[in-house]
Amino acid sequence: MPRPEILILSPALPPETLAALAERFTCHGPPRGDLDSLLSAHGPRIAGIATTGRERLDAAMLERLPALKVVACMTAGTEGIDDRALAARGIRLRTSGPVLADDVADLAIALLVMARRRLVQADAYLRAGEWAKAPFPLQRRIAGRRLGLLGIGHLGRAIARRAEAMNVSLRYCARSRRPDLPWPFHPDPVSLAADSDMLIVCCTGGPENHGLVGEAVFRALGPEGTLVNVSRGEVLDEEALIAALESGALGSAGLDVFRNEPTPDPRFARLPNVALAPHVGSATVETRAAMAASVVTALVEALG
Repeated sequence: MPRPEILILSPALPPETLAALAERFTCHGPPRGDLDSLLSAHGPRIAGIATTGRERLDAAMLERLPALKVVACMTAGTEGIDDRALAARGIRLRTSGPVLADDVADLAIALLVMARRRLVQADAYLRAGEWAKAPFPLQRRIAGRRLGLLGIGHLGRAIARRAEAMNVSLRYCARSRRPDLPWPFHPDPVSLAADSDMLIVCCTGGPENHGLVGEAVFRALGPEGTLVNVSRGEVLDEEALIAALESGALGSAGLDVFRNEPTPDPRFARLPNVALAPHVGSATVETRAAMAASVVTALVEALG
């Protein structure tokens, strides 16, 4: 019996993942600048796709993949994938969201503490010998404050578990109210921010959430508020965010993702009230291995 054929759409998949897939499937790709030829030659027989959320997979491409059954994505974000077109065809979409949630949640909490307590600046203050001259300025506490979660999927729930241990009061915003959650629900980000002292953005990216968090949200959080983004850079209006941080309309921010990666707006580096990370939420040896393995597992379970 011939082995199922799959398309390796992303060049970012690690070598060990490609080797594991090659043991079980007939693999095509990744494309080397000529996706059209690859689809013309193999598209009608492709049963599965291995990719990341960055690569384009739209309705026009799906029309050339009539045998497609499953898309396995080695990221939680699926901004390049037309998930509605997949759903309309009954094609399964599997992401690595469940396996990376814990590491990204850890970083979200770390960025919250770093931004709110100005730990980056405190480190520099000590190294420069300033402590001997005067104590570091007082900052804002976390315990007893209100924390809003914009998004309550695998990542949002992982953050919530950690936040509850920190004695914060939770509330959330999602597409709809979740009956199993005891926390206050808000139907939009501005309402959530107005009811929060701190806000962590942990929703999905993609066109529908482009610019979702903007000036109104920053002003609602206020000059003592803290915003953390571990979602996607495009979810934030970065111009409005920089303006709010520069003017003091927003107190502080912790950012792991940016619109222009790996060269984010240089103004962020000049702001004293931000903690910055180079998109390292899932960047541990253990989680990257689990993310890669999840792609293989998804395809094997769907295609045998």
